[in-house]
Parts: sequence; C-alpha cells; structure tokens
Amino acid sequence: MVRTLTTLAPAKLNLALSVGPPNSDGMHPICSWMVSVGLCDELTVTMLQPDRLSRYAILWHEEAKSTSDIDWSITKDLAVRAHLALQEHTKRQLPVQLKLEKRIPVGGGLGGGSSNAAAMLNAVNQLFELDLSKDELIKIAANLGSDVPFFVSGGSAVVTGLGDQIDLHDQMPIINAVIVFPQIKCPTSSVYRAFDELSPSSLNSEAVSLAAKNNNSSIQPDAIFNDLTQAAIDTAPQLKEHMQQLSDLAQRKVHIAGSGSSLFILCDDELHSQHLCDAIETKLDLPAVAVQSCEMQNAN
Repeated sequence: MVRTLTTLAPAKLNLALSVGPPNSDGMHPICSWMVSVGLCDELTVTMLQPDRLSRYAILWHEEAKSTSDIDWSITKDLAVRAHLALQEHTKRQLPVQLKLEKRIPVGGGLGGGSSNAAAMLNAVNQLFELDLSKDELIKIAANLGSDVPFFVSGGSAVVTGLGDQIDLHDQMPIINAVIVFPQIKCPTSSVYRAFDELSPSSLNSEAVSLAAKNNNSSIQPDAIFNDLTQAAIDTAPQLKEHMQQLSDLAQRKVHIAGSGSSLFILCDDELHSQHLCDAIETKLDLPAVAVQSCEMQNAN
C-alpha cells in the first residue's frame, strides 16, 4: 500500500467573472470561466499508524516569489479543514502528516488555499482507499469554500451558483500569461463590500459562456472581463498605478485575478511570457511568474 503521496495544487485564473448581487444569506452568486495554471503549491501527505495523531507543517517553498507571514491558526488552514471534513464524512480517523510548501501568494485572488483543500481531499481519498466519487468529494468541498469544488477536478470549467455547479470542458485552452504580485493587501470581504456599494446589476452568464465558447483555441483578449475590477481598485487604489505601469510596459491589457490583488497579462506564447516576466521584474521591480494552462495534477 502506498503510504506517501506528493501532489501539486495549481492556482487558477478567472478568465471571465460575473458576480450577481447578494442573496438573502449575503452570498454572491457567480458565473466564471476558471482555468488552472502551472503556479503550484506542493503537498506531501503521509499516512500514519491508526493510533497516531495528525500533524501539519505549512511553509513557503524556496521558489516562492511573494511571501507573507503564515500567521493563521492551523485548524483554519483550508487543507487541514479538508482533512478534518473527510474524517467527519467517513466517521473514522485518518491520521496523516502533511507538509505543504506554498508558491501561490496568500490573498492574491488565485485560489491557493482552495486548491490546497481539494488536493488534500484527493490525496487522502487515494491514500486511505476511501473510494469516494468525484461527486462526493465535490459535496464535501462545497462546505469548505466556493472555489474548492472546481479544484477537485481542475482544468477548464464554467462555474456557477455558489461555486458548486461545474461544467467541465473536454479540452484545455492554450494560455500563456504572466502573473504579477503587487505587495498590496486586497481582502476579499472588503472587495465584495465595495462591489455591493457599486449597486451591481444581474448576473451576466451569457457573457461568460461566450468568452468560454471557443475554449479549445487561443483566448480572445477582448472577451476577458472581471466584474470585481472596479471594486478591487476602490479597495486598493494602488492597484490602478501598477496596472497602468504594466500596461505601458506590456502594451496590452492588464487584468485583476479574482478579487485581487494579483494581476495577469495574457501573452502570445511561452517565450513572450518569459521575456515579459523578466522585464517586469527588472524594470518595475515587481515579483512575477510566467505560467501556462495546466491539467490538474494527480497525486503520486
């Protein structure tokens, strides 16, 4: 029996994001075209003896471009919560040792914590031979956060509702991009409050579906949009200056990732993205990484 699994937990980009006004519970329905990309955290999960207590270690990977204090309670970490949720679901102890090495910035709008949670669900399911189906894992994931269900499978999908309705695509779009990490805090809750103050209109699912329609071909830059852009700028005004500097350098549009504060620029090919990444780090002194679209990584 395999006792240790190492798996990669990729970031995601919202290539199209429409957000509706809050419902009676204060939750915002979304419709978003999400694609996983090759900026990944790394989880190593080891099965322990039945009488052992689980232990967790969370640290920054030596390759991380943008770090911050890991100052949250261990029981609030989404990967740990995912493990505890599996134990509750199966009504049994599933003792593990987790080593989580992060490359994805915290609070950057890239879904790092959600991806960690989904990777943990998949890894523990495989390690302990629980034989839980994808649908079962998605139901557990939905209670952990709105982005977690998408990451159970990853890839490319249109995600609707509160993140629990996922229309997976058969083919991945070809994406080459640069993700930039301004050293700015852009709390999700603050962005959504600012969004509500803008009196949002109804959800525009049609625009998202149109953007994702030709998802097996090159991305059409004009189809990319994010309803949270103005709210993120209102929350963190410094973003606007960074976006202008990046646009001037790249000579193309700059997008906000999710609720921010990460930014991304679509490129023509891998060489273009690497050259632009180097220029951003050299000329603007901003941490950045060149990425491509990627399928979800299986544990091994």
